[in-house]
Amino acid sequence: MMKINRTAKGALCLILSAFFFALMGLFVQLSGDLPSFQKSFFRNAVAALVALVILIKEGGGFKWQKDCLLPLVLRAVFGTVGVLCNFYALDHMILSDALMLNKLSPFFAVILSYFVLKEKINLFQISMVILAFFGSLFIIKPTPELLNPASIFGFIGGLGAGAAYTMVRKLTGMGERKTYIVFFFSAFSCVCLLPYLLFNYVSMSTFQTLYLILAGICAALGQFSITAAYSYAPAREISVYDYTQIIFSTLMSLVVFGTLPDVLSIIGYVIICSATVIMFLRNKRIK
Repeated sequence: MMKINRTAKGALCLILSAFFFALMGLFVQLSGDLPSFQKSFFRNAVAALVALVILIKEGGGFKWQKDCLLPLVLRAVFGTVGVLCNFYALDHMILSDALMLNKLSPFFAVILSYFVLKEKINLFQISMVILAFFGSLFIIKPTPELLNPASIFGFIGGLGAGAAYTMVRKLTGMGERKTYIVFFFSAFSCVCLLPYLLFNYVSMSTFQTLYLILAGICAALGQFSITAAYSYAPAREISVYDYTQIIFSTLMSLVVFGTLPDVLSIIGYVIICSATVIMFLRNKRIK
């Protein structure tokens, strides 16, 4: 019974994170033509502030758990790269396409978990990863002449996110506090981006500032939700729910921008989501 409850909590947290990250992506797009570095800084600065307030209320100080420094730094580095690439894709693609590429992260996590978490990868999992990559080609739409730069960045963003979430799983397994994981990543990212911001700051309107503040709040809520999700249950049991973000983002894109993904993108969505559902059902059957 306890196992079912924890899995249900993990699934709910992942659905919540999907909603908040889709909403974050919408606000990032609404913020307009601003450098991706600047958007990333304000997004993470707000998230760091939210995490800081919660961390102070929880107590326990700002010291990390024993042996957690390297995983914390790696989570922050991968997460920062993932955010920057994802923001670039959000600026140059329709919302649902950019976020769908970012949702390749669970498949990257499967591969990376073999090296980081020492989890075995069987032939079935490998075949599902290949199927998901095949589906992503319908979204990226590569040509013999030139790949779409925005799609490439979106793809790399998915890789960065997958690596970051693998580190999250490792850190929660080592007993690191969820709030501290969120705070460390957000603060680390701000420090890395600050030099660029100081020399390349672009003035923002009141609405642009407001949209980035809202994006930061949604990012913080999304990070807390996804960190909690992976602490409740392993990815193999709940990762399928992460793809509800596509539903949220497509609806938001339709309502706000009046845009819909094209036929090839929809085919890509179906292939990737099908691979995820099959993977989920297989894990449940052999559990």
